[in-house]
Formats: sequence, structure tokens, C-alpha cells
Amino acid sequence: MGLLDNAKDAVEATGKKIGEFVDDTKERISDKADEAKAEADVKKAEGDVKAAEANRDATQAKNDYKEDLRN
Repeated sequence: MGLLDNAKDAVEATGKKIGEFVDDTKERISDKADEAKAEADVKKAEGDVKAAEANRDATQAKNDYKEDLRN
């Protein structure tokens, strides 16, 4: 029975190691997905800022034009 017990222990240890590897891999994939989402959020925010700046500049130009017409 000693040989069978040793084999059983080896199989259990291997199964545990495989389970840990799978869990670690899932966490790494989740971390990479979180990083990609955060990067996309930053790019979107940068785009929103540029759009807001363009809107501000257009409004200022319109107001300047209207002010010139009043003079």
C-alpha cells in the first residue's frame, strides 16, 4: 500500500499545483483586462477633453465675431 499511497499523494499534489496555476492564470488575464479597460477610459477622457476644448474655442470665436459685429 505504500506505493499506492505515494502515487495518490503525488497525483493530489500535481492536481493542486495545476489548480493553482489555473487560478493564477485567470487572475493575470483579469488584471490585463482591467489594465486595458483603464487605458481605454484614459483615452476616452483625453478625447472628451479635446472635444470640450474645441467647443470652448468655437464658442469663444463665435462670441468674438458677434462682439465685432456690435462695434
